Amino acid sequence: MVDQIGMIPLFQGLPPDQLRDLADIVLAKTYQRGEAIFLEGEEATGLYVAASGRVKIFKLSSDGKEQILHIFGPGEPFGEVAVFTARRFPANAEALEETKVWCFPRKAFVALIQKEPSLALNMLAVLCLRLRQFAHLVENLSLKEVPARLAAYLLYETDHKEGKSELELGIAKGQLASLLGTIPETLSRILAKMSSQGLIQVDGPRIRITDREGLEDLAEWGKFAN
Repeated sequence: MVDQIGMIPLFQGLPPDQLRDLADIVLAKTYQRGEAIFLEGEEATGLYVAASGRVKIFKLSSDGKEQILHIFGPGEPFGEVAVFTARRFPANAEALEETKVWCFPRKAFVALIQKEPSLALNMLAVLCLRLRQFAHLVENLSLKEVPARLAAYLLYETDHKEGKSELELGIAKGQLASLLGTIPETLSRILAKMSSQGLIQVDGPRIRITDREGLEDLAEWGKFAN
């Protein structure tokens, strides 16, 4: 468990004694596909980390429409609001597949942060990155049309991959559509147009970027070439 916790980006670089302290307080639970990890409005009692599987964070409108905010995979923290406040969760978390989750209870985790400032610095770096991602999401949903949002998503997902040209969609197109603030039919039409214009090649869930510069232009300006 200590070695596994040490591989989480949030805790990388911490000395063995601090990792053992974290291992002493962690609670592990496995969730099945579609099972709620926590609900919006519930008391926030701890920091969560996906150990395996995938988790979607989402909100529901008054008419039941779902807006996905994030999809997290192994090693990624979520529900971090609980670390700094005793308030309620601002969104829902649900397992997209069988998912193992580690929970670090708030009181015990805060005590470790007070004891070890280096842990707080790691938290700060992760939260700054999260804030930048939220700002990017707000910009895309409020200022850009769907083609630009999709282009930006594909570029973002391949930026950290070797070669920066291929990715495999780890989520259903309906979930991707929700993440981008559109509907599956619109998403399919835009993917088809991107393919017909030579920007990408689509093979089932696998997408290959064939014209990165053109895709960058689409992400920036939101318009297909004539």
